[in-house]
Amino acid sequence: MTESFSEVLRQEALPIWESIFAHPFLEEIQAASLPVEKFRYYVEQDYHYLAGFGQVVATALSKAPDSRTLRRLTRRITAPVERPLHGKMFELLAMNEEDVEEVALSPTNAAYINHMQTAASVGGVGEAAAALLPCPWTYHEIGSKISVPEHPIYSYWAEPYRDGLLEESTAAWRELVDEFAANGGPAVREAMRSAFITSSRYEFMFWSMAYNMERWPV
Repeated sequence: MTESFSEVLRQEALPIWESIFAHPFLEEIQAASLPVEKFRYYVEQDYHYLAGFGQVVATALSKAPDSRTLRRLTRRITAPVERPLHGKMFELLAMNEEDVEEVALSPTNAAYINHMQTAASVGGVGEAAAALLPCPWTYHEIGSKISVPEHPIYSYWAEPYRDGLLEESTAAWRELVDEFAANGGPAVREAMRSAFITSSRYEFMFWSMAYNMERWPV
C-alpha cells in the first residue's frame, strides 16, 4: 500500500520530531521539575500562537476552491479545541486574559506565525494545511508519549492530550494535506513539503523559546 503524502512528510521530519519529544521542556514537565515561570511564559506565547493559527486558517478559507473545502476549513476555525484548556491554565497560574493579551510575541513565535501566514498567502489551501499540520500532529503524538506524575498544573495540562484532544484535528488536517497533494503538481507538493518541514523546525524552536524564556535582544 502506498504511503500517504502526510506520512511521507512525517517520515522526513522524524529526526526533528524526535528532538521535540526529547526536549528538556517536556522532559522536565514529565519530571514535574519545570520552573513554573517557564510554563507560564509558554502558556502566554501559546495563547498568541493559537490566535495566529486561526488567522492563517481564515486566509486559507478565502482560497477554498469549493464549498466542501470551505465547510471543512470553517470547522477548523469554529472548533478551537485548546481554548478551554488555556482558560483552565490561566486559572491555575493566576493569570488573566487581559494581561496575556498585552504580552508581546517572542521572536520565534512571530517568525513561526509569519511563516504559516506566508504559506497560506503565497500558496493555497494545500500549502496552508501543510504549514499548520505539524502543530496538532506533534502535540497529539506528545500526548501518547508523555507521562506526568500528579502535579497541580502539569498533569492537568497533559491529560487532554493523552486523552486524544487533537486526534480529530490532526486527522482533518492530514486529510486536507493528502487531498491537495494528490490533486496538485510537483511544484505544489514541493511547496507543501517545505512548509511542513519548516513548521516542524519551528515546533522544536517553540519549545526552546519557552524553555529559555526568549526575549527580543534589543
